[in-house]
Amino acid sequence: MIESHNSLRDDYEVTGFELDSLVEAALEEEGTIGSRMTGAGFGGCTVSLVKNEAIEDFIAHVGKKYFEKTGLEAAFYIGIPGDGARKLGDF
Repeated sequence: MIESHNSLRDDYEVTGFELDSLVEAALEEEGTIGSRMTGAGFGGCTVSLVKNEAIEDFIAHVGKKYFEKTGLEAAFYIGIPGDGARKLGDF
């Protein structure tokens, strides 16, 4: 995830100050496994994989750092991974 974000930032130049700031803040947090931008670029969202026990601190600390650096308030959405792709039936 990290290398993917770095490539989008450095090779394709489709991230931006706000997205880079959010990923940088996320990667500074203990419990973060990875973080990268998602979507079409030039704004949008990041996806971060965070250990369950670190989620509350992640939201508090990343939100604070992001606001201090950009003056913008971040929104956080917690997702639960599903079982992944699988055959649903005989078609």
